[in-house]
Amino acid sequence: MSQSNVGRRSFLKLAAIGAGASATSVFGNNETLREATNEEIKNPFPNSVIKKTICSICSAGCGVLAEVDEASNTWIRQDMAIDHPISQGSHCCKGIDQIDLTKSKMRLKYPLKKVNGKWERMSWESAIEEIGNKMLEIRKEDGPDSVEFLGSAKFSNEQAYYFRKFAAFWGSNNIDHVARI
Repeated sequence: MSQSNVGRRSFLKLAAIGAGASATSVFGNNETLREATNEEIKNPFPNSVIKKTICSICSAGCGVLAEVDEASNTWIRQDMAIDHPISQGSHCCKGIDQIDLTKSKMRLKYPLKKVNGKWERMSWESAIEEIGNKMLEIRKEDGPDSVEFLGSAKFSNEQAYYFRKFAAFWGSNNIDHVARI
């Protein structure tokens, strides 16, 4: 009686191959998939237009050609702007993934506050008021240098100037930039 030892890694590889083969055979045996029509192949998004824009990940301002479906106002796909003077047809790894950041289901669209262990939606006005009051309370108790102002790579030159001025009016020199983190 011989005993065969299969390692964990080999087992997982074989299991993945088996699962993949099973899944493809399921799709191949019914009407789940269909052949695309010639018109769909030629023009998969008939209501789409190309809009020139810039990447919003950092302040470099690389060019993006965004394809947008006008009927649903949905960003479908993107390409690099070959003629853009800054990016000259290239993107960093973050810029290439810009569309996925925008479409993410995990993206926050409004302020949330944890109340009794659960996240609850709150208004922008309430969020700004609450954060402002908390900051004033911290400054009163611990002084202006108890707060660190961390700038963003998305700031334009003017926004960075105003952010620095805000920190100075707050009474602190504790300001840095996110690129150094």
